[in-house]
Amino acid sequence: MQSANATTNLDRINRIKKRLKSKDDILIQNARHTGGTLHSEERLFPPNEESCELSVACRREEYSASRIAHAIEDAEAHLLNLNVTSETTELGEVIADIRISHRDAGAATRSLERYGYRVTGMRYGFDRHAEILQRRIDELLSHINV
Repeated sequence: MQSANATTNLDRINRIKKRLKSKDDILIQNARHTGGTLHSEERLFPPNEESCELSVACRREEYSASRIAHAIEDAEAHLLNLNVTSETTELGEVIADIRISHRDAGAATRSLERYGYRVTGMRYGFDRHAEILQRRIDELLSHINV
């Protein structure tokens, strides 16, 4: 014969099991609804036309999400996503993928570098200042060749 205390504990355990099972069911249904795994790239980085993605490298002990956000905000942009990846550079630096609210990544890149971060890649963006500089150099070269 079980004591009342043991019965109460068994009931509590069964309720917890039911809750856990229902949470697992919700997660599985959400994964089906979103059309993939719980941490798919499309879910973490949903499409956004007015944004660009940057890969940022730094030493593990110098990584700070708030400093990265400040660097992006100093460039008059908003940090939309920040994900630390499992990749490392040959120097052992961690790599974080970020998305910002501007297509022109030049100002954000320069700001991140002022904060001590190194931009290792850019997707879906451009550097307006670099393009203007390249156009001016091309014009100068064409005048020199005349």
